[in-house]
Amino acid sequence: MERLWAPWREKFILCERKPGCFLCRTARENQDRKNLILFRGKRCFVILNRYPYNNGHLMVAPFRHVGKLEELKEEELTELWKISQLCVKALKSGLKPQGINLGMNLGKVSGAGVADHIHLHIVPRWQGDTNFMPIFAETKLISVGLSNTYRLLKKELQGIDKKHSKRRSADR
Repeated sequence: MERLWAPWREKFILCERKPGCFLCRTARENQDRKNLILFRGKRCFVILNRYPYNNGHLMVAPFRHVGKLEELKEEELTELWKISQLCVKALKSGLKPQGINLGMNLGKVSGAGVADHIHLHIVPRWQGDTNFMPIFAETKLISVGLSNTYRLLKKELQGIDKKHSKRRSADR
């Protein structure tokens, strides 16, 4: 059985939290590069995970502060999945992963670091990305810096979104 092992995230899990929801706060600040926000839709946005499991680890979240999947409005749910599809295309094009994990941790017990604001994790995977380094040395190799990953994926998402926008306009 393969396990996604991330002991370096302990710093994030145990750190002192600023009051309020970081997803709401960063979305309101309108400092997308600083906050690693890659894409904004009408109802949802994409943020690069500052404490990634792998290069290109993204999160898609609604702007509205909601903690339960069953409480998402239909428009939010639809946009969350459409934006997730764009993210998968951008990751495949920009980072060339060999696989991708999609997942939600619903509730604190499930491992949600932010249990009261739902978000979907999109984690690119490569053969051998879980190896002896995290297990024995408690070290995870993230080979591309956040700022470079941000620039690359921002460009990919903009290009893909433009293609989809033109296609949606032509379909009307």
